[in-house]
Amino acid sequence: MISRLWSVGLRCRAAWAVLMLAGWCAGRSMAAEERPPNVVLIYCDDLGWGDLGCFGAKKIRTPNIDGIARRGTRFTSFYVAQAVCSASRAALLTGCYPNRLGIHGALGPKQKIGLHPDEMTLAEVLKPRGYATAIVGKWHLGRPKELLPTRQGFDEYFGLPYSNDMWPNHPGVAKGTYPPLPLIDGDEVIEEMPDQSQLTRRYTERAVSFIGRNARKPFFLYLAHSMPHVPIFASSRFAGRSRQGLYGDVIEEIDWSVGEVLNALRKHRLEKDTLVIFTSDNGPWLSYGEHAGGAGPFREGKGTSFEGGIRVPCVMQWPGHIPKGRTNDTPLMTIDVLPTVARLAGAALPTRKIDGLDVWPIVRGDGDVPHPHRAYFIYYNQGDLLAVRSGDWKLFFPHTSQTLGGKPGGTGGLPAPYQRPAVGTELYNLRRDPAERSNVLEQYPEVVARLTGLAEEARQELGDQRLKRVGSGVREPGRVE
Repeated sequence: MISRLWSVGLRCRAAWAVLMLAGWCAGRSMAAEERPPNVVLIYCDDLGWGDLGCFGAKKIRTPNIDGIARRGTRFTSFYVAQAVCSASRAALLTGCYPNRLGIHGALGPKQKIGLHPDEMTLAEVLKPRGYATAIVGKWHLGRPKELLPTRQGFDEYFGLPYSNDMWPNHPGVAKGTYPPLPLIDGDEVIEEMPDQSQLTRRYTERAVSFIGRNARKPFFLYLAHSMPHVPIFASSRFAGRSRQGLYGDVIEEIDWSVGEVLNALRKHRLEKDTLVIFTSDNGPWLSYGEHAGGAGPFREGKGTSFEGGIRVPCVMQWPGHIPKGRTNDTPLMTIDVLPTVARLAGAALPTRKIDGLDVWPIVRGDGDVPHPHRAYFIYYNQGDLLAVRSGDWKLFFPHTSQTLGGKPGGTGGLPAPYQRPAVGTELYNLRRDPAERSNVLEQYPEVVARLTGLAEEARQELGDQRLKRVGSGVREPGRVE
């Protein structure tokens, strides 16, 4: 009798243990499902579409970035909102066309404007969901302390407040044009003239540290490399390694950095819980020649609204969520990053109007899903609407562009002069003519009419400085007296 009771007791305890284990596993599974994904967003500066192995580079080795493409998806029609530093970053972090925010061009060290504190960055969108947030690298959305990233939802900031060429040693610039180049930690300057050959290494170490310190909660890491913006530097470990001179060395060191970040995710068993996005703020600064990259098959580069200026390399991975080894040629833009990540994190969108839309079904590869945008609008200068991209079509409006005109770029870190050609009203079919060589304006009047109508809608909302139009939805930047 005692043995039977003992046996029954054992079975009951075993059953209870199984139930408890099942409940514990379910709880862990639920917790895992409830925890939103980590987000690692790596943003290079002036990296061209053709500068990575997975985008056709032959003389530069990028095995770690290529690995993201193998484990995830390569996006071959990924656009920035403008082909210049500050405007591009404003769009990425807020989901807005930069002229909606009053951010134009590349803000200088002495300017007293930047991103308005009332604008919500991706960091501020994610904070209510429990995210730790950090920016490591280049900010370029306001130098005054009141406009630094720690006032825009980032818990940590380590990097340069603007471009690395805005320093006293810039060749060809009058002495006194720029103040010392500050390296900032939090809100405080810790070095006035950091060794730029060590920037990529130092950024990487801080990024890896942030991942390790926040491995037990969701985090958003924005790693904004200063390179390969001129002046370019590589550490002694990478100097002379590539077959494309110093520029190739710089890219191979960035690839090493990407590898270190990925290793940190693996070390903390976070790879399956993390969305990784790698891209660039605009195309290559072609006037710098041997110190610049390449735009692959596309026309022109940074500072233009041709494909070489605004179409940038992009790879994304999130195991189990983004298809492996796939190429996606659907047009996407950086303004869509914020609303898409907000959806994945279960976060609320900003209360102020934004321009980006949730494109997760396209990123996830849901087949032939309709695109949420009717068009993307390409602005430049102080808010000039220069082009519209809709489906396979791209319509230009009259403006002055820049080109080397077939001549080589500069050498030794010095730029070659640009020519300033006029661009007229021009229409290109990017599916058939990605290099924008054959203007088919006269052949497709119905396409021209449709895109012109879309442009007129954009002008009403976002303005067009070229036509002296003020948009109803344009807001003021942040200003410091």
